[in-house]
This record gives sequence, C-alpha cells and structure tokens, in this order.
Amino acid sequence: MGVEGPVVQPGHGLRDYYRGKIQELEIAIRDKHHNLHRIEAQRNELNSRVRLLREELQLLQEPGSYVGEVIKLMGKSKVLVKVNPEGKYVVDLGECGAEAQMEARVIELPLKHPELFDALGIAQPKGVLLYGPPGTGKTLLARAVAHHTDCTFIRVSGGELVQKYIGEGSRMVRELFVMAREHAPSIIFMDEVDSIGSARTDNSGGSGDSEVQRTMLELLNQLDGFEATNKIKVLMATNRIDILDPALLRPGRIDRKIEFPNPDETSRFDILKIHSRKMNLQRGIDLKKIAEGMTGSSGAELKAVCTEAGMFALRERRVHVTQEDFEMSVSKVMKKDTDKNMSIKKLWK
Repeated sequence: MGVEGPVVQPGHGLRDYYRGKIQELEIAIRDKHHNLHRIEAQRNELNSRVRLLREELQLLQEPGSYVGEVIKLMGKSKVLVKVNPEGKYVVDLGECGAEAQMEARVIELPLKHPELFDALGIAQPKGVLLYGPPGTGKTLLARAVAHHTDCTFIRVSGGELVQKYIGEGSRMVRELFVMAREHAPSIIFMDEVDSIGSARTDNSGGSGDSEVQRTMLELLNQLDGFEATNKIKVLMATNRIDILDPALLRPGRIDRKIEFPNPDETSRFDILKIHSRKMNLQRGIDLKKIAEGMTGSSGAELKAVCTEAGMFALRERRVHVTQEDFEMSVSKVMKKDTDKNMSIKKLWK
C-alpha cells in the first residue's frame, strides 16, 4: 500500500483566499480614507482663501475705499493714504465736459502756472464748490481731477468730520490742512460738505449741533489761514447749496461755484453710449429713444439703466441685451427714483 499525503480540508483554501481579498480591500479603503482627508484639507484651505478674497473684494468695492501707501496717521482711526493714480481714474465724464474744463482752469492752472496770476496781479482762487442734484457726476469729476493733477489728493466726507466728542471734529479739520501743507501741492476734496457747513441758527438743538458749528468755524478759520500761493486748493461738493452757511460761500473762501444740472437729451445719449459700449447689444438698439424717455434723469440713473438691462438678459439666460430689456430697466429705475428722491428733485426744478 502507498503512503497517504496530508489531508487538506476543503474549506481552508477558500477561507485564505477571501481573507487575502479582505485585507487588500481594507488596505484600499485606508488609502481612500487617507486621500479623502487630504482632499478635504485642501478644500478647506481653498475655501479659506476664497473667503478672504471675497472679504477683500467687498472692501475694495465700497465707496471711498482705496489701496495705497500709508503716509501719515491721522488720529486713532484714520490715515493719509497715497494712491497711485496711474490709470485708476481715467474716466469718461459724459455730461460733465464743460464743467470739467472750467474746473481744470480753476484748479490746475494755479498749480501749474502760478506766474500767470502774478503777471496779472490777481489772487489765485482758493476753492471750488460743485453743487447739483445727486448722481450728476460731482464726485466723479473730483476723481478725474485726482488723476490729472500731479499733487497730493486728500479726500474726506463731511460726515466723517461730525464727531460726538467735543473738539474732535475741529481737530480733524486742523490735521487735514496740516497734512495738506506738509505734502503741497495738494488738493483737499470735501464731499457732502453740507454735513458740517449748514447755516448757523441762534437756537442750537443741543451739544451735537454745537459741535457741528465748532467744526464749521474751524473750517472757516483754516480757509482764511492759508494763502492761495501755498499750492493748496480746496474742492467741495454738495447736493444742498441752499442750506450752506453764507460765510462759507463768500469770495475768498469759495471763489468759484460750478453747477451740475441733470443732463439734457444729447448728454443722456452720450452717457448711455459710454456705459453700454462694452455690453453685448442686439443689433438695432435705439439708445436715442431710451435717452428721450428719461427726461430729468441723472448720470447715475442712466448707468443703472444699463446695468438693469444686462440683469434682465441674465435672468433669461441670454448672451445679448435687447431693446425690450432697456425699456423694462427704464421703467424699473425711474419708478424707484420717483418713489425715493421726489423731495430732493423738487429743489432743482
């Protein structure tokens, strides 16, 4: 009889096979989990970057937000920032052409050619007031001046000078003019000057009104305290010239007043062309008809009409803007303006 070999259990080979497969799958699962954790970490890092970029973008899109070199601290919460103007405010002024030329003569000529005033024996103008309804291009024109003049441009809103602590607003006004002298030639642009420059009354409404009046008195003193030959010019803008104090408007402080009315039909057509030139318009768009239907509208409203027309096209997933889009946007923008700004528009009839 032959010698019998070892007996192999029929289930052992199959069991070992599946154990090996299970181990392979467990290793693959661990690798997948490791890759998943790595991808999640990368996703979280990218999400953090996106959040930071969105926050920075929101800050940059806010009005009056600029990026530049910090020149000097101004109190505890404000700084003087040097902005590189290269290409930043090269803008089409549209309806402001005549006003832009007038302001260029008043602001730029004394800074570039002071000898002309000396030869004629006349005083250089110190300041210019831009006034008119909202949205007519006053601040836009000031930005253009910042680009075209080779001097320090200091921008401040009148509301920023209204402080709750006694003496704080007047101190900020003094520091503004100190900085302007240190960095001459310079232009001080004061937007919404009616916040501090309204006419004074005998019956003060409280400590807040008294502080506003003190701030305005300091502004008047500073306007009187520097010579026009110091290469410092003051540029102010307001929607309400009717409430400004006469002491602020007298010659020697504000030498020129430039009105910014709402654009006429030709100017409205030019503004629509400026704001729609980069839009994908359907052939046959009649912008002149749109301009005719927007009597009394401002430059800001005309820009809003172009933006709304594009939004109507986006909602319908179209890649071009039609005449109907413009007509619907006119109805929307003009209705909003009628409901919101009727009281202001009455002042400029």
